[in-house]
Amino acid sequence: MAQIKIELVKSISGRIPKHIATAQSLGLRKIGQSTIQQDNAQTRGKIAQIGYLLKVTEVE
Repeated sequence: MAQIKIELVKSISGRIPKHIATAQSLGLRKIGQSTIQQDNAQTRGKIAQIGYLLKVTEVE
């Protein structure tokens, strides 16, 4: 299955609590931190919710 790299590029400080929780569920807590996740419907849903805070790239 394909994987995607997700990087937090904007601060989660002062955001909607639901968006903060979503970022933390992806394993992102600090600006510049990145994680590699499976490319599935659940992850894509989280990215869609907080996409304005993230940079997403595909990993081969």
